[in-house]
Amino acid sequence: MWVTDAALFFPTAIIMGTPLLFATLGEILTEKAGHLNLGVEGMMMMGASFGFFVGYNTGNPPLAVLAAGLAGALGALVFAVLTVTFRTNQMVTGFTLTIFLTGVANLLGNSLGNLTLSPEFIAAVGPRPIPLLSEIPFLGIALFRQNAYVYFGLITAAAAWVYLYKTKLGLALRMVGENPAAAAVTGIKVTAVKYGHILAGGFLCGLGGACLTLVIVPRWQESVTAGMGWIAIALVIFATWNPLKAILGAYLFGALRCLTYKLQNVPIGFGGVTISLPSQLLDLLPYALTIVVLVLISVGR
Repeated sequence: MWVTDAALFFPTAIIMGTPLLFATLGEILTEKAGHLNLGVEGMMMMGASFGFFVGYNTGNPPLAVLAAGLAGALGALVFAVLTVTFRTNQMVTGFTLTIFLTGVANLLGNSLGNLTLSPEFIAAVGPRPIPLLSEIPFLGIALFRQNAYVYFGLITAAAAWVYLYKTKLGLALRMVGENPAAAAVTGIKVTAVKYGHILAGGFLCGLGGACLTLVIVPRWQESVTAGMGWIAIALVIFATWNPLKAILGAYLFGALRCLTYKLQNVPIGFGGVTISLPSQLLDLLPYALTIVVLVLISVGR
């Protein structure tokens, strides 16, 4: 029985962790460029709302995903202009950006309430088993019977690692983030590198938000990200700015979020007394773990 339960639990955990993976990868690119963007939550909200809007009105999944990414990149452009060109405080700008973009997303979402994507759209973004690999016991169910979003997330993480650590462009990006003055001396266009990677990071954050409203829900809900952008920022530290480690971190938190749903209304016996954990308490688990992870990493350093 437990094997069957695990086989069903882990695919769901991976799906739940995919939005976090995209957002974490986006923030890694941004921070490698030397900027801390606390507007991840807002960019995810933009991607979620604009992606759903385009998906509902066109029924075209690729177009909806593209719109979501561009919406996130638009939010990142605002951050880039303020922090790169006008040199505003990055933390204040990021906080303000989250408030502003969340408001814009919810404003657009007012016209999307009670709407659901068409059955054809849901089927188009549904699971796509990979021949042969999907037949592997347990692992095949967990990894190779997923939707295209999950596969694309894994490919993006691997590509980001190769880009950062195995290419000249990745080396230039890391140099800009660590010592922009030295990078400028070597002929690297620091401003262009910063703008390009901040926008790319916003694009990925928008994709993460769209995963919620196009695949997981799939409908619009106000504040649908529910703080996932803040967890993604913590996951960047947890992953030590490594895209491959971000996969593990994102899926771990996805499993925890999945566990909170599974444990709701489940009676637990303790000392002869049967209790049910409140859903509000279970909802706190991912955020409590975020704090624990940050403390452990700080102590370890």
